[in-house]
Amino acid sequence: MTATTLPLPLRNTRVLSLALNLPGPAALMRCVRMGAECTKLEPLPAPGQPSADPMAIYSPSAYAHMHHGIRVLQAHLKTEDGQATLHAELARTDVLITSFRPSALAKLGLGWDVLQAKYPHLSLVRIVGAAGERAEEPGHDLTYLADAGLVTGTEMPPTLYADMGGALMASEAVLQALLERARTGAGVGIEVALADAAAWLAQPRGWGLTTPDGDVGGNHAGYRIYPCADGRVAVAALEPHFAARLCAAAGLPATGDADLLRAPATHQAVAAFVRSQTRAQLDALALAQDIPLHTLA
Repeated sequence: MTATTLPLPLRNTRVLSLALNLPGPAALMRCVRMGAECTKLEPLPAPGQPSADPMAIYSPSAYAHMHHGIRVLQAHLKTEDGQATLHAELARTDVLITSFRPSALAKLGLGWDVLQAKYPHLSLVRIVGAAGERAEEPGHDLTYLADAGLVTGTEMPPTLYADMGGALMASEAVLQALLERARTGAGVGIEVALADAAAWLAQPRGWGLTTPDGDVGGNHAGYRIYPCADGRVAVAALEPHFAARLCAAAGLPATGDADLLRAPATHQAVAAFVRSQTRAQLDALALAQDIPLHTLA
């Protein structure tokens, strides 16, 4: 089998980022993977610190992973020398990524109108917490998830959905900006809001798919997490042919009828069957019967 070569749509594109923490660096990481030449300009660090980016302090390994293949510069943007460094980079940049609040960008002379006048071919991808008038509000991944209805208990979410979703949206915005510049010859300014990323990810819940009465929220016996003899199993036998095989394995009539799969008796029978099986037995069943499931410790 011949390995597929991934396309590099950002080859010969220069991306400069001023964004700290997670969404901006994760977006830059995506741009590197798409072939861009990426530079990050950070503030000067405090004495004894390797970086002014908080990520380098609370998770050096995550910082290192996200900055692999990225040229990192350091400068104090509120000084004349720092501004000179910044504008030397902007003069050779196709897309600038920021994560400052709009008021902070304006103080640094990086408002969109100013950038557009000075660098007409430059595009700006401005990562903010929330869109429009809410862009000055403080917030983080957790608050945006809560606002989108994705915090349903007191346990912390297993990952930073809004930040990572926002990073994907920001790297998508880089592509959008370059396509638009190719069409018009001018750079564009695009705002990417982490709250919008959370809202995008929350749509299946808004549609009722992942609420408790939804078929992928626990109401369908073929799409649930069950305890087994030595762990847990995530069963995803949602389509009728998969559900029928699961039912047959559990000693039920081989049916994919959605109403029957929602019945309490079906849930009880599948749960009892799974509880009697070890992870190894369930893995073997999945392989033999072509049932989508994944066992967990």
